[in-house]
Amino acid sequence: MDIRLVTPDGVRRHKVGDLPDLLARDDGILWVDVPEGDPDALPVLSEVFGFHPRAVQDSVQRSPVPKVHVYADHVFVVLHGPEPGHGGHIHYVELDQFIGARYLVTVHGPVNPAVDPAAARVETDIVAARLDSGRFRPSSGPELSSAVVSALSGRLRDHLSVRTTEVWRFEQQVTAGQLGDAEQFLDGMFRVRHGLLTVRTMASLSHEVYGRMHALKAFGTDGQALLENNLDQFQRLATMAHSQEDYLQGVIEFYQTRTHTKMTVAAERLAVIAAVTLPVTAISSVMGMNVIVNSQTDPVFLTVLVVLMVALSGVLLVWAKRHGWW
Repeated sequence: MDIRLVTPDGVRRHKVGDLPDLLARDDGILWVDVPEGDPDALPVLSEVFGFHPRAVQDSVQRSPVPKVHVYADHVFVVLHGPEPGHGGHIHYVELDQFIGARYLVTVHGPVNPAVDPAAARVETDIVAARLDSGRFRPSSGPELSSAVVSALSGRLRDHLSVRTTEVWRFEQQVTAGQLGDAEQFLDGMFRVRHGLLTVRTMASLSHEVYGRMHALKAFGTDGQALLENNLDQFQRLATMAHSQEDYLQGVIEFYQTRTHTKMTVAAERLAVIAAVTLPVTAISSVMGMNVIVNSQTDPVFLTVLVVLMVALSGVLLVWAKRHGWW
């Protein structure tokens, strides 16, 4: 458990036993970052801070959707960030926050065993580095929380950037006709669309959560600007992800149109082949036994028959050409 007290003079690290005294002080901003599986998590959250039991329970178990609970002296918020997995799967990495006027408690909930635990600390590590280097000095718990949420927005934006690069690659392949294996090509495009949909879902749900906080003035009148900034970030991310989804859908439709056109042309050519060979097949079926298998063959009759087959095939070929079949 990382405990920092941020004052104008700098950042000082403390131990769990110092928390009661730190909470009693009226100076500085307290930040407690609780990693997954910390044995001190429940005593600190329940006894030292006195958070609501339901909020404490939500913070130590996985929550499938973002949520917010506004209490008299603090706010409990659950958000999610994306973490790429195997085969295009996107893991939901949870970040829980208890936000008070002069403190912030971040809790890293359980993650999928396939996910590196460090992936759950991306946002807090970024903000912690800024604090420790002196580049950031928050004056309140909401301001510190807003910085963490901005880092989460950056994570969504980075994921969106990677997926957008893949969209461009597929678009270039489609327009250049470098399609390769059709099944793998379509599978790749739909996996990219899934990644874009994940970003849009996370951003949209987070926007709704912060919209609720803004409506309730969860950070007070002075903190509305912080909420508006986070709201704007999530809204723009959702819009950009949606736009890239639409663009990729256009690429998919372009690819499917080209594929369907090729199939249609192939079917038309097969129909021409069938039409041209039809008279040959029909005449040979009727006359074959009488011409070839007889005790003797009439050369004149056989010649006339072959010429008739060629003539009929030629007539059908010309007819197909006039209709634009080939």
